[in-house]
Amino acid sequence: MKRLSNLKILLERRKILRKNQTKEEIILWDSLKDKKLGSKFRRQHSMGPYILDFYCTNKKLAIELDGNQHKDAIEYDKERENFLNDKGITVIRFWNNEIFKNINKVLEKINKFL
Repeated sequence: MKRLSNLKILLERRKILRKNQTKEEIILWDSLKDKKLGSKFRRQHSMGPYILDFYCTNKKLAIELDGNQHKDAIEYDKERENFLNDKGITVIRFWNNEIFKNINKVLEKINKFL
């Protein structure tokens, strides 16, 4: 079976993304790391050709934070989500401003899935 998770070809890109997290990613990561929600999450985890903002392997849950650039990437995001869904991965998306406006509501939605 072909390996899809954390391909070496994307290693440098994942490292760069981890070092250059957005403010929203930092806030959410602080609430996800160290199994704070009861499940282990990874940040900037790749699956096939895509790098996921956050990924919980045992629940097959990807969490994506979307900024303004995603308004112009509807087709790309749909293709990406279809790829992940075909691999049995559920994708939950949040707009960046949701993190600032009500992080508790975001965490509640994540907890419902977990």
